[in-house]
Amino acid sequence: MPDFPIVPSKTALLFFDTLNIYLNPDDPKAKADVEKTGVVPRMQKINEAARKHGIAVFYAAADHRPDHKDFKALVVDLHYDGEPGEAKGRLTPPPPVAVPGPAREVIAQIAPQPQDYVIKKHRWSTFFQTHFELSLRTAGIDTIMMCGGSVEVGIASTAYSARDRDFNQIILRDACTSRKPDVQECFMNRIFPVFCRVMTVDEAIALIQ
Repeated sequence: MPDFPIVPSKTALLFFDTLNIYLNPDDPKAKADVEKTGVVPRMQKINEAARKHGIAVFYAAADHRPDHKDFKALVVDLHYDGEPGEAKGRLTPPPPVAVPGPAREVIAQIAPQPQDYVIKKHRWSTFFQTHFELSLRTAGIDTIMMCGGSVEVGIASTAYSARDRDFNQIILRDACTSRKPDVQECFMNRIFPVFCRVMTVDEAIALIQ
């Protein structure tokens, strides 16, 4: 028995922004790039294991008004893709998931079930002005397993917020996504391990009590 097993009744699985626009894009090349990572089958695997063992499943899904009135453009040096654009000091663009429709839905392979929790979020962190923490506390959960993307944006923001709220965390490194592989590796190897456990989907499944 490991020193720190995964106790189903005290654990939540969080799928972060596992939406069609990111994991089932219309562009054939982008779709092929996602398939090449094998991230979706691993998400399916942890989803099935969580449900088998009675682990609560949460979905954090970006939610924005189509008119962008709930969005504040900030002055930044780089956009999400790491490109500076025409000049430093440009504004962040509106979020790409503002238009209602299939693009904003969770991918079919891990679609939410009636008993699951769907957290509509309006900023990077799943905790910010949502019912996420309340739902975790009332369910008696003290550990969050997290996957999805992107690592340096929503995953990191949520992880820092969870740490400040004294939740144990497990980051599923092979079920996370990022447009920047080097940045993802840095978070997984150098940053997250300081306040989380980082492991593969198979390693996590082996720890479920």
